[in-house]
Amino acid sequence: MNRGDDLDDDFVIDDLVALSEDEAAPDADFFSDENDNANDSGSVEEEVAAGESDPRPTATDREAELAKKRKRREKEKERKAKKRKLAETIEVIQSSVADQSPVQLSDFLASHQAKVYSNMSALELEDMRIPASAIADTTSWTGPRTLDQLVDFIIKTNPTLTKRLTQKSKTTGAPTLIFVTGAALRVADVTRVLKDRKLRGDKGGEVAKLFAKHFKLTDHVAYLRRTKVGAAVGTPGRLGKLLCETDALAVSALSHIILDVTWKDSKKRSLLDIPETRDEVFQSVLGGRKVMQAIRKGTIQVILF
Repeated sequence: MNRGDDLDDDFVIDDLVALSEDEAAPDADFFSDENDNANDSGSVEEEVAAGESDPRPTATDREAELAKKRKRREKEKERKAKKRKLAETIEVIQSSVADQSPVQLSDFLASHQAKVYSNMSALELEDMRIPASAIADTTSWTGPRTLDQLVDFIIKTNPTLTKRLTQKSKTTGAPTLIFVTGAALRVADVTRVLKDRKLRGDKGGEVAKLFAKHFKLTDHVAYLRRTKVGAAVGTPGRLGKLLCETDALAVSALSHIILDVTWKDSKKRSLLDIPETRDEVFQSVLGGRKVMQAIRKGTIQVILF
C-alpha cells in the first residue's frame, strides 16, 4: 500500500537560502531540518511493503512490522532532536569576543584589519582603525549572543537603534541598520528575527535580504530604489558592492552596523575567520568611502553581536 510521501510534491528549499558568490560555502546540514525531513519522506507503510517476502502477510504480522518501523522512526527523530539541542547548548555556553569593552573590541577589529592590509605600515593601519568611540558598549548584556536573543539584545543595549527601527523610513534604500553576517542561510534567519514587531512596530521600514547567487546585483539595486527599508541584512560581498559600486544602498540614515562575529558555521568559522568575508568586511563595508567617512564623523556606530 503506497500512501505517498509526507512532503508535498512541489516542496523546494526557499530560493532565498543561497550562498554568496563571493564567500566560502558553509555546511549547514547539521542545523537544517531539510535532510531530516527528506529522510523521513517515505511512509512507514511503504517501507513495510518493500520488505515483505510473504505476498499475503497476516494482519498480526503486518501490525508488528509497522510497530517496529514506527519505533525506529521515533528513535531516529529523538536522536536528531538531541543533536540539534546539543549544538544550541554549546553555542550558548561559549563566551563571545563581543562581550568585551569598546577599547578591547577596537583592538580586536584592528588585529583582523591588519591581516587584510598586510602591506600597510603601522601608521597607515592606525589611520584606518575603527576607534573605540565608534563601537557601541554592549557589556551590560549578560545573556548569550544567539539569534533567539537578538531582539532583546538590541532593545536593552541600543535604545537609540530600537527607537529608529520603529520609525517610518523617509527615503528608499536608506536603512538605519546594516547587519553583516557570513552566510546567506544566516541572512535569511536574521531577517526573520528583525521583522519582529517589538523592533519594527507598526511603522518601521522593510527588512532587506541582500545576498547573491539567485539574485543579480541589478535585482537588488531595483528593489532598494523602490523600497523604504529600515534594516538591511546581507553578506559582506553583496553589501560591499551595493555600497561601493552603486548608489542604491545609501548611508544617509545609517546609524548602526552590526557585525555578526559570535555566530560560527559548521566548520567553527566566524565572519572574520574566513579570509574572503574578512576582506570584504574591511575593504568594502567598513572600509567603503561613505561608511568610513560617517564613522569618523561619529554618525555610525559599530555593534559586535
